[in-house]
Amino acid sequence: MKKTFLIYALLGFGLGSCNKDYLGREPESSIKPEDSFKTVKDLGLFTKSFYDVALPSAEGVYNESVDNIVKSTLDDEITGKRIVPVSGGGWTWDNLRNINFFLENCFKTVPENLAAPYAAEARFFRAYFYFDKLKRFGDVPWYDKVLSQYDEEQLSRSRDPRTLVVNNIMADLDYAIKNLGTEVNDEQVNKWTALALKSRVALFEGTFRKYHKEFNLPDAEVLLKQAAAASYEIMESKKYSIYNAAGTDSYGALFRSVDNIDKEVMLTRKFSDGLQIWHNVNYYTITASYGKPGLEKNLVNSYLMKDGSRFTDKPNYDKMTFKDEIVDRDPRLSQTIRTPGYKRIGGAAPVAPNFGNSVTGYQLIKFVGDVKYDNFNRSVNPMPIFRYAEVLLNYAEAQAELGVIKQSDLDMSIKLLRDRVGMPNLDLAQAISRPDLYLAQDYDPNNVMGAFKGVILEIRRERRVELVMESFRWDDIRRWKVGQMVTRQFKGMYFPGTGKYDLDNDGKDDVWIYEGDKPVAKNIQLLKLGSEILLENGNSGNVIINKHITKKFDEGRDYLYPLPVQELQLNPNLKQNPFWVN
Repeated sequence: MKKTFLIYALLGFGLGSCNKDYLGREPESSIKPEDSFKTVKDLGLFTKSFYDVALPSAEGVYNESVDNIVKSTLDDEITGKRIVPVSGGGWTWDNLRNINFFLENCFKTVPENLAAPYAAEARFFRAYFYFDKLKRFGDVPWYDKVLSQYDEEQLSRSRDPRTLVVNNIMADLDYAIKNLGTEVNDEQVNKWTALALKSRVALFEGTFRKYHKEFNLPDAEVLLKQAAAASYEIMESKKYSIYNAAGTDSYGALFRSVDNIDKEVMLTRKFSDGLQIWHNVNYYTITASYGKPGLEKNLVNSYLMKDGSRFTDKPNYDKMTFKDEIVDRDPRLSQTIRTPGYKRIGGAAPVAPNFGNSVTGYQLIKFVGDVKYDNFNRSVNPMPIFRYAEVLLNYAEAQAELGVIKQSDLDMSIKLLRDRVGMPNLDLAQAISRPDLYLAQDYDPNNVMGAFKGVILEIRRERRVELVMESFRWDDIRRWKVGQMVTRQFKGMYFPGTGKYDLDNDGKDDVWIYEGDKPVAKNIQLLKLGSEILLENGNSGNVIINKHITKKFDEGRDYLYPLPVQELQLNPNLKQNPFWVN
């Protein structure tokens, strides 16, 4: 029985599937390729199965919860309560088995020139699969074929070095880039999607190796050059551009649109009323059911003024109430959270931020569509998996990290994001000569340093603002080695004291922070100080969230996840990641 457990654990079916019914089924590999892969159409039908299982769900995109988005609960990654799981924990391999089965058989009955694009699609998804494993565990065993239950040598292998895994990911992506089609299609991977993934992988791994010197990994610069080159190839193709058809509101319109916008979105997960495939983003932001998500104060402070100057350079910026702090800011702020004048699509009147739905008061509106989609699990707007904006940011960051960035690089990348919202471009000379001290305090002095410190900080700001709520933040924190950022006290709006406050500047009070007995009032949010709302200085200051929950991040341990106990017991050649105790 131990041998059976080992086989199914390593092949990804999990010990929970080890029962008589399951073991009695024919294994997938018993399907004869000559019966399943007779035609190109057969190959296409099989590769379509990769999308649903490989790509993140809608919640996997919008449900960000590290330090950009704050909730009433905290993830174990932030509290330090992650433990070594008995089983599971991300150590699953079933998706890989299906990909390898396809790659072993797709050329057997279909000519190579016709099968190659479908093999390229499969190798894209193998790269995508292994990138997720790499980020999570570091070293992992690389399997490029379906394993036999009798192949003891392969089933009991140790983990392959991270460097080998990355090289193999890149080889898969280079094959995909060479053999995939070039036609724009935001529902199917193509050459440009493969280049975008190569850019993403190379930037992650290049910066990880640069900043995580404890792993002593080589070739950080090589990878950063690959990230820049892959991004540049997409940029030079002119296949994609930054969506701006809705004027300065284009950033917000991009995410709430129910139509695919393949001008900018390179790969999407689609939803449909007609097909009865929905997601939950509207409900997520307008109820208390999902932790009342809200933007965190540090991120709100990071948004620039509309003229490109720094909000945190303004006198008493940290004592401004909401209706003052949001004046003349980067328009992406008002397209990410409710600000004065915000009106729901399909709604009759402007609505103010609601603390009943947002613990910080900075209530999310990115991805939020028409009020008709407000019911549980009824939203249909597509969710971006790859977006051209990320490609531009990857290019700028790679060039800055390499120390070769020029103003012309910013002109072809960051400028396009700023142009969309009517903001001035990032000035390289100014960023270098005047690094932002507010941003710098977020990073260890040994993390970002040198002549290009200022521009690296500015590109990190731009990335955080542009990609918020798209679930890049946790990966960024890990690759930059700035885990301590998640241990800060999370904060919300500033209130100088108890009393009534007009949040949307319409002349009507929206919030009443009170002490003692609950006032009798209508059409106003009543928040009791000390229980329903906590302020930093007792009866004044920023709203503070999760004050009584300790946040911890172990620098020696928490950048990687632990391997599950059962896998270590079944395979003695697997070793646990550093400082994780079973």
